[in-house]
Amino acid sequence: MNRLVRRHLVTLYRRHPNVALGMSPRATLALQRAARARAAAAGRTYIIPDDIKALADPVLSHRLVLSSDAQLQGINAGKVVADVLGAVPVPTGK
Repeated sequence: MNRLVRRHLVTLYRRHPNVALGMSPRATLALQRAARARAAAAGRTYIIPDDIKALADPVLSHRLVLSSDAQLQGINAGKVVADVLGAVPVPTGK
């Protein structure tokens, strides 16, 4: 996960309508470290989008503060994480 993808993630979380307080850039670094560990456990020296998808909810959910309206509507942080991940294009390397 490169710097532009991390910056894009932070921006999307901070601007999401259901988020009162978004995550910090350090949160994406934690996600990157966790993804590297998952890749290493799988015997790879590189991360793939599935590593990020698998770890985004447990790594990022507790770092978001939802808006009052979102809480009243029963929206949880996991849904916000899924929404944002769906909005980020998968890098192709081209």
